[in-house]
Amino acid sequence: MSFPPVDEQLVYLKKGLAELIREEDLRERLKQGKSLKVKAGFDPTAPDLHLGHTVLLRKMKHFQDLGHTVIFVIGDMTGLIGDPTGRNLTRPPMTRNEIAANAETYKAQVFTILDPDKTEVRFNSEWLAPLKFEDLIRLASKVTVAQMLEREYFSNRYRNGLPISIHELLYPLAQGYDSVALGCDVEMGGTDQTFNLMIGRELQRDYGQPPQIVATVPILEGLDGVEKMSKSKGNYIGIAEPAKVMFRKIMGISDDLMYRYYELLTDMPMQNVAALRKAVESGEKDPMEVKMELGRRIAADFHGGQQADEAHEAFDREIRQGLEPADTETVPVPEGIRSDKGLRVDKLIAAVGLADSNTDANRKLKAGAVEIDGSVQRDLLFPAAGRLLVVRVGKKWKRIQT
Repeated sequence: MSFPPVDEQLVYLKKGLAELIREEDLRERLKQGKSLKVKAGFDPTAPDLHLGHTVLLRKMKHFQDLGHTVIFVIGDMTGLIGDPTGRNLTRPPMTRNEIAANAETYKAQVFTILDPDKTEVRFNSEWLAPLKFEDLIRLASKVTVAQMLEREYFSNRYRNGLPISIHELLYPLAQGYDSVALGCDVEMGGTDQTFNLMIGRELQRDYGQPPQIVATVPILEGLDGVEKMSKSKGNYIGIAEPAKVMFRKIMGISDDLMYRYYELLTDMPMQNVAALRKAVESGEKDPMEVKMELGRRIAADFHGGQQADEAHEAFDREIRQGLEPADTETVPVPEGIRSDKGLRVDKLIAAVGLADSNTDANRKLKAGAVEIDGSVQRDLLFPAAGRLLVVRVGKKWKRIQT
């Protein structure tokens, strides 16, 4: 197949990269006019991917767009070790069943971005599991303990007397051997993976292969704008979450973080992102509208334009206008709520899930957080009128058929 001019490919591939080692090597391989093998590995340590993962996936897609081969490596073997990157304590080992279940969800989710016809999905147990003990010894001889301790998180743990298990030191070797087994031209990862990627480059030299190009992408900040996006930190947007949830989470980020998300989570050119920021700062554009467009773009990437538009409309209706959601559930009055004097409101909102308990319901009533048909309800009793009531408690709504 024919490829775009080398300079044109480089401009497209470098957008959004944190580091490229070495650009001149990539240029030379692109000049050969062949499809490059571009690999990235994902350990299935959680059941879902989040937007932090998609920064890398989007960059892999750019290689696909230019006609190169992307290899999505599922680390079912390295997942047994657990990537020690950035961890102060040894990661508890996962079971094979947990890894297998998570891997299945990864395979389904990754193709929301990558083209399945241009993607190889490989499990690194294919080449790591057959290694004999002698092979492992030879592999371990390629790197010194001193080299491993150059990694900041290992050196910090060693200095502070925190345990480092031997199996953790094997992780970079196992990941590096993935590149040897696949004969990769390019390996991609986050900036926190640079050491592991460079080990792969060195191992390829030792095995007589041309060393891979290392391409790293920035680490995406989570919804708090501070910590790395992580499910364990609760500051994430899962790519399998409903469009409405994704949209609302985007609307909760800071204005400053919004531009970072435009840069890393959309294909908008950087000059356009800069122009958006300038327009907001000058008062020409409303930051709320700019953020809503970001939310719509991201929701559309994973759920399509129709669901993204519905999420946009729902946010505008429910949050900006304070109106009842279009999909509010209608439920009958539960048993034991009705009396001759009317409905016991505290028991009602607890029974239909608008409060955690009767005590919580009473607290919400006293705080003025309960509305019935648009009016604040503070009394325990509400006349049962044999009609449909619209009940709101905070951001939760229910229609009650009395």
